[in-house]
Amino acid sequence: MTLDEQSDSITERVVEVQARVDSSTLASGRTLGSVKLIAATKTVPVANILTAIKAGITDLGENRAQELTTKAPAIAAHSEVHWHFIGSLQRNKVKVLAPWVTLWHSIDRIELGETIARFAPKARVLIEVNVAAEPNKSGCQVTEAPSLVDALRDQGLAVAGLMAIPPPRSNESDPIRHFAALRILAESLDLTELSMGMTNDYELAISEGATMVRVGRGLFGDRPPEHPLRR
Repeated sequence: MTLDEQSDSITERVVEVQARVDSSTLASGRTLGSVKLIAATKTVPVANILTAIKAGITDLGENRAQELTTKAPAIAAHSEVHWHFIGSLQRNKVKVLAPWVTLWHSIDRIELGETIARFAPKARVLIEVNVAAEPNKSGCQVTEAPSLVDALRDQGLAVAGLMAIPPPRSNESDPIRHFAALRILAESLDLTELSMGMTNDYELAISEGATMVRVGRGLFGDRPPEHPLRR
């Protein structure tokens, strides 16, 4: 595929995914534009990100601190673009990310919140919840969420809502019930933002109240295989 063909493909995908987000939003009885499409940019080259921005993307989500701090200056001229940090976060990476991040999606412990409050006072954050209680996945437990909300607010942070990555659909698991559980938890905590849903299930997530969906492969295509040392 030539560079021009790749650019056209990304543009077409952005238009298609945004249309599907809009359709799902209206089908869920909500106002058009009330669900934010976040382009997940893990391993995506800057040139492809710029193509997506030209096609209408204004929100970018990055999983890795080094990638975000490398890419963000390269697109800083696009003042309408907002960065979301959506991956597991180490406390020692917060300082370098703070100048760029608009919303921190994956806060799952008070120690991390304390560090964000130090380097990004009054930052907007989402609490990551391990909705399926998976032993090897990050996120606080459902029962821990209320106390974590209070603790983060005590640090001066603006807790906007919740985030989750439920297990993929299988014979044993249906993501829609986890999306519903996260919505119910958010409602019980009087939180309005729900970051849930990715390429394979964002329309289901919207049907259960997602206000933000994180789509990577659906916009940029399959990621190239990673070198083992870069994982």
